Amino acid sequence: MSEKTIVFTGGGSAGHVTPNIAIIDEIKDKGWDLHYVGSRNGIEKELIQKINIPYHGISSGKLRRYIDFENVVDMFRVLKGCIEARAVLRKLKPNLVFSKGGFVSVPVVIAAKSLKIPIFMHESDMTPGLANKISQRVATKIFTSFDETKKYFPKDKTHAIGSPIRKEIFAGSAERGKRFLGFNNRLPILTIMGGSLGAKKINETVRASLNSLLKRYQIVHLCGKNNLDSSLTNLAGYKQFEYVHEELPDILAATDVVITRGGSNAIFEFLALRIPMLIIPLSKQQSRGDQILNAKSFEEKGYALTLEEESLTSVSLIPHLEKLQQKSEEYKQNMIRSNKGDALKTLLDEIEKFL
Repeated sequence: MSEKTIVFTGGGSAGHVTPNIAIIDEIKDKGWDLHYVGSRNGIEKELIQKINIPYHGISSGKLRRYIDFENVVDMFRVLKGCIEARAVLRKLKPNLVFSKGGFVSVPVVIAAKSLKIPIFMHESDMTPGLANKISQRVATKIFTSFDETKKYFPKDKTHAIGSPIRKEIFAGSAERGKRFLGFNNRLPILTIMGGSLGAKKINETVRASLNSLLKRYQIVHLCGKNNLDSSLTNLAGYKQFEYVHEELPDILAATDVVITRGGSNAIFEFLALRIPMLIIPLSKQQSRGDQILNAKSFEEKGYALTLEEESLTSVSLIPHLEKLQQKSEEYKQNMIRSNKGDALKTLLDEIEKFL
């Protein structure tokens, strides 16, 4: 067994995993013993298996804020997950558990507390999710992306640091990106990212607006799994992908403006890259409203424009993009003045110091 062992947890969406991967990538060559505990079939399993660290699947149930018979079933799943997580942690004897939230993290955090293992957690969104509301009671240290989030957690153990960002995202080349896309320098590049699963309303509205948009932009459309439109495959100035991995830093280096959801990790990456954003957050019908609050914070700070999904049409999209393009230099200057430090370095320093 390595001298220092860290167990990471978090899942349910890519946003609960990618910050963990950013940390893992920076410390995996230190000779420490790194492990990940997640659900048996969640997106976290797929993402972690790509980076080659041991993965331990446990039972997990969804945490709901409303009355539903499934809550009863999921209580037993969470209880089973606690027992399984405790068995994993007793075997690994980690020095630290690092949690990014999501419902799978709750059994791991509860098990860690029962074994007196220190717990660090990070909350990406403006308001904490239910999992982190539960976990904060037993966490040793809490880190947040937004200053505004600190008020929801114990003051003495909470620090606002921003979002830990993968270093490879900064290694892109605009020229490589344009070559990969087959784009030129005549028109700016608009990138649309609706998240790992895409966004139906954004995809449909963008495609319905292509005649107007292609007069103003070259377009990269990351439309999500199973959302490609074969009728648009050979359309000049428009490139669509379900998802990109290795080429993403190059594409973002070539991007002038971006349309994005309001997920914290994505918008903090665009902030770090100084890319002006049009944020179209998930509506309250689709979420707990955290993306709306994230978008509002970024708009107030002058990093982005917001367009609510309920108001998204071909008629509303074009003027919002025009305004974003007109004010893009102002947004970039505001981003440069952003006082958020290097969250990844801060977390690494905190982990090293603690261990």
